[in-house]
Formats: sequence, structure tokens, C-alpha cells
Amino acid sequence: MKNLTGNEVSVEAKYEFGNISIELKDQHQQAPELEVSHEKEFHLILVNEDLTEYRHLHPFKKGEGRFEHPVQLDSGAYKLFVDIQPKGLAYQVKPVHLQIDHQSSSSIESSLKVDERLTKTIEGHTVELSIDSLKAHVPTVFSYDTKESNPEPYLGALGHVVILDEAGEQFIHVHPSSHDTTEFETVFHKPGLYKVWAEFQFHGTVHTYPFVIRVSD
Repeated sequence: MKNLTGNEVSVEAKYEFGNISIELKDQHQQAPELEVSHEKEFHLILVNEDLTEYRHLHPFKKGEGRFEHPVQLDSGAYKLFVDIQPKGLAYQVKPVHLQIDHQSSSSIESSLKVDERLTKTIEGHTVELSIDSLKAHVPTVFSYDTKESNPEPYLGALGHVVILDEAGEQFIHVHPSSHDTTEFETVFHKPGLYKVWAEFQFHGTVHTYPFVIRVSD
């Protein structure tokens, strides 16, 4: 499936034999040159249609404008967010739809429920989220307390945060306010439900902490 809306770079993705392949082209059908961002040229966020599955991948370059990454996916509908910085070209991250085995996705609706407690423990590492404001059009700071665990540098920072709205259309990728903090600042442009994934590395392993929040008007 291809996405070019409002961009000078087109993104075409397909899935075959346990492998995602992505092709990038500019408006002259040439491969765009990519800037390195947080130690990688290419960040790929993959979610399923009800946002219960999340993966942050770094596809390998297989040729001019061609990237691939092995991944095992079940039948169903997915959205890909190709987070790149093409040199000298306008580009905004938009969802690229990927359907596997031609199943209809119309029967599945979002089932997001706001987390009453913003604390999660994964493999013995506890992270607590504090948010100073949850209003649209107002700067929002996400502060993550990693308790007794000290996050290690991962892709040039102590953590990464990805946010999607309930429809899986609005993509926000937030990096820490500084190199030595686990605070992240962003602005929500509309009210509603959002799912937030925070990534931290402990002892060489990256753990992803999901939270669901509601932003008011």
C-alpha cells in the first residue's frame, strides 16, 4: 500500500514470507537521501488495528530507496508509520495501511480504555508516569519515574515515546527534553483518547510500557 498525501516522498509497503519491504521514492521517482536521526536512518513503528500490538523496528537498507525487515505477523490489518527525515524534501509521517490475508478490518473497533493507574511493571522493571496537563493545544509534559532501575542510553537518548490517537491516524514521536532526563514534552492538537508507548532500555533489553490517556478540550 502507498502513501503520498502532502509529502514529497512516497512510501510503498508490502509483506511477504515473514518480511516487510518498503520502497521510498521522491517526486522524480528517485530514492531520497535520508538523514540519520537518533542513530538510525529509518525508524518503523508498526501497530495492529486495535493498537494492542506495537513494534519499533529499524529496517535494513537493501538498495537505493529499498528497506526490509523480518517480522512475523498474524492475519489482519496493520498500520505502518515510516519515521524518516529525507534531505531537502517535505515529509510528514502518515499511516501506511497493510492488510494480510485479505481479512476485513471493518468489524474491529478501538477498545481503548483509560488507565486508572499509570504504573506498569515489565520483567521486574517498574515505570510510573506522571502528566502535568491533559488538555489540547497546551504543552504536556510526560515524566517517567523508573524507580530503582536506571535506564541505559538507547538510540541516543534515555527513552523514546510514541503516541497515537484512538483512530491510529495521528502520529507523535517524542524524545526526552535533554540527554539525561526521562521527561518528554508534546502538544495534542485535538481532544480524545490516545495510546502512549514509552521505551526504556534496562540491562541491554528494551522494554515498552503502554498507557492509555484521555485529552480534554
